[in-house]
Amino acid sequence: MHDLSISQAQADMRQAYFDGAAGVLVSGLVWLVAALVAALATAPAAVLSLLVGGALIHPLSVLLVKQLGRSGQHAAGNPLGRLAVEGTVWLLAGIAIAVLLQTLRVQWFFPAMLLTIGARYLSFQTLYGLRLYWLCGAALGIAGIALLLLRAPVVLAAATGAVIELGFAGLLFRQAAKPAR
Repeated sequence: MHDLSISQAQADMRQAYFDGAAGVLVSGLVWLVAALVAALATAPAAVLSLLVGGALIHPLSVLLVKQLGRSGQHAAGNPLGRLAVEGTVWLLAGIAIAVLLQTLRVQWFFPAMLLTIGARYLSFQTLYGLRLYWLCGAALGIAGIALLLLRAPVVLAAATGAVIELGFAGLLFRQAAKPAR
């Protein structure tokens, strides 16, 4: 597998993870739950729901891709597997920053998470070879900045994350359903 070209490694990732669509869908649903919790309970409870739900994104998305007939695991030795792990380390650092920010002002948590997750999706263009991830990452990042500047309420920030990710999940599922490329 070490002799794979980048395009072959990306094709393996797309095949194994259904273009990453399942992960974006599960993430969007987690954002939706956080928005509902913010609307029906408290902002700190919404923060906790996004953090707990976020920890479940990968295992739930792997279950979903397996239900869709894919392996949910890239080939052993795929060099892009390291990029996925490295991106996760940066994601965890961004989450730590967002958690610290929410101790100062809870309204800062969700925009910081939008920026963090948006930045993570930028590297998914390299993982999957799909420019749609650049658009998704940019949309999340721009939304995070705008919501921060507008001092948006927690429920609006969480709902924005849900809308963006669920929309891109739909686009990614449609892309993944196309014949092999």
